Formats: sequence, C-alpha cells, structure tokens
Amino acid sequence: MRRLLLLTGAIVLVDTAFFTALTPLLPHYVDKLDLGKAGAGVLQAMYPAGALLAAIPGGMAAARFGVRRTVLTGLALLAVTTTIFGVANVAWLLDLARFVQGVSSAFSWTGALAWLVAAAPPGRRGQLIGAAMGTAIAGALFGPVLGAVASYTGTGPAFGAVAALAVALAVAAWRSPAATPQTAQPLKMLFRALGARRVQIAMWLCALPALLFGNLSVLAPLRLSHLGWSAAAIGGTYLVMAGIEAGWAPFLGRASDHFGRFPPLRAALAASAAVTLVLPWPHNPWILAAVIVG
Repeated sequence: MRRLLLLTGAIVLVDTAFFTALTPLLPHYVDKLDLGKAGAGVLQAMYPAGALLAAIPGGMAAARFGVRRTVLTGLALLAVTTTIFGVANVAWLLDLARFVQGVSSAFSWTGALAWLVAAAPPGRRGQLIGAAMGTAIAGALFGPVLGAVASYTGTGPAFGAVAALAVALAVAAWRSPAATPQTAQPLKMLFRALGARRVQIAMWLCALPALLFGNLSVLAPLRLSHLGWSAAAIGGTYLVMAGIEAGWAPFLGRASDHFGRFPPLRAALAASAAVTLVLPWPHNPWILAAVIVG
C-alpha cells in the first residue's frame, strides 16, 4: 500500500506541477510569440479544457480497461506533449500540446486515484486520498519554481526533465499490481446524478473559484511582468500563495466540522468577490503580489 501511495502521489505531483509551471512563463510566451492577453488566456485555458473534456472518458476507460492502462495512457501522453511543449515555438502547437496535457491529466488522475481507492482498506480510504491530495498541493507549490527554473535554463531542458520523470513513473506503474476491471456502471447513472440539485450546487462551487484562479493565473503574472518583476519573482509569489493555501486547508476543514459547511463557503465567496474587484487597481507590484497571495 505504501508503494502504491507513493506512486499515486508522484503522479498527481508531476501533473499539478506542470499545470502551475506555466504561470511565471506567460510573460515570456507573450513577448516571444506576440500572443496578447487573449492568446495568453487561450494557452492557459487549453490544459483545463482538455481535462474537462476527457474527465468522463477517463473514468470510463478506468472502468473498462483497468486503472493501470488508464494511468499508462495518461503518463505516455504527458511525456510526449511535455517534450513538444518544451521545444515548440509557434502558438498553435503550444496550444495543442497544452490541450493534450489536460487530456493526459484526466486519465492519469482518474486512473491513479481509482487505483488507490480500490486497493485501500475501507477504514483508510479518506486518509490515503488526503495524503494524495497533499502531494497535489506540493506539486502546485513546485510548479512555479519549475517555471522560474525554465526561464533561466530554457524550456527544453526543464520540461524534458519532466517528460523523463513521466516515463520513469510509467515504468513503475507497469510493474505495480492492479485489480482486474469490474463491470462498469451504466452511463445513465452519471446523467441522473448531474440532475441532482446538491451535485449542481457542488459543481458551481467548484467552478467559481476556478474562474477566479483563471484570472489570477493569466492577468496577474502579465501585470506583474509589466510592473517590472522577473519570472523568478512571479514564481515566488505563486509559491507563497500555494503555501498559504496548503496551510489554511486544515483550519478550514476544522471550521467546516465545527460551524457547518456553509459559513466557511460564504466567507470564501465574499473574499473571492473582494479580490476580483481589487485585482485591477494596484500599480505597485508589492501591493499586487499581496492581493494575489491574500
């Protein structure tokens, strides 16, 4: 079980690291390829777009073909597209590589977490999933550092190292035992669940912070670059933000247990609205960085 947890954690760490690695590099691509804000937004959005469209197919693949094959598919796509992203110098190829990376994310995450849940004892599933999510946060912390390193070494060597790590994880996954696929549930059960009001509310509560994060991950680094900050400084800002987020998570969990789910949700939504309103106004990079971190 420990080996499987380490494998799952490594997979989600690499995935989230590459997702956040682009943030400090956006000004570089905007200047190099003359993308503009719209082009930068498209480049950033390709990854979650691929993950969104492949989420259900990834789950179906895990149920039909098994979790190991699903993970191997995701890691193979990640290795190939990360290499392409590191050497590409045209916008459409970067967009395409980023989109397929999102597809790979859906397959590797779905397969890895399903693998872990299927192998975990019933009394430890929550603990093990929490540990895997902790490594995902660690990946989000490391991503801006990877992007900052790539700004100095070049994207080819930095992202080539990520591709090599994906290949190593694929070898480890191939050598790990996995359960035989069970009979898949009918697809109509998914659409029935999507009609439930509680599921719809939960989806909106996931979508709203994602929209805010999309603004922060595109407009904020471009603004910080315009105000004179380097890729390393931008990466450091997002590293601090992710660290604070990771530190707050246990306290928010306890608050939810103590006060119920809705008071922390209301407070978070109010804070998100405030940040969205304030974000365009700072002309000092330190103040803008404080708004981003807050």
